[in-house]
Amino acid sequence: MGLEPNHKGDFPAIAPTAFVHDTATLIGHVSIGGGCFIGPHAVLRADEHGPDGTVEPIIVGEEANVQDCVVIHALGGTAVKIGPRSAIAHAAIIHGPCEIGTGCFVGFGAVVFKATLGNGVMVMHRALVEGVAVPSGLCVPSMAVVNSQQHVRSLAPATPEMASFAKEVVQTNKSLAEAGLKMRTRGV
Repeated sequence: MGLEPNHKGDFPAIAPTAFVHDTATLIGHVSIGGGCFIGPHAVLRADEHGPDGTVEPIIVGEEANVQDCVVIHALGGTAVKIGPRSAIAHAAIIHGPCEIGTGCFVGFGAVVFKATLGNGVMVMHRALVEGVAVPSGLCVPSMAVVNSQQHVRSLAPATPEMASFAKEVVQTNKSLAEAGLKMRTRGV
């Protein structure tokens, strides 16, 4: 795996029970919680400094997963926080300032920028969420553009089936993390 310091000397911190794929790249002030899965070719870059010269962190909470080809970055002086048991699916882009609550799902190719997602928010495939706060439990449909509070007010609650799917994705990726760590222990 590519682990690199940023220009300030911040180095990624990875919990011993997290799995980071060998092709993933983590740069700078990145913190990966226990039980996380970071997939192939994911890029997490905490390297852009703010006006005061500090680099804010990218924090991935316990048992969250960041799947294949996801990019997580932030504007200088801003952070990205991904809550525990959240799933960031294939090729999504999360760009700070951004805070994603507990148990959220961000679908394939979706973009979340300058936004806050409450707990249990489902952002479906190829949707754009920009410059808004989405309250807990809502669903952003596939291909939707949500970039005003008027758009947020039109969102429906996530269905029980969507919430169940998100939990299943988290459990699957937690199992992948455990299996990957076992393989590394055996030298495979």
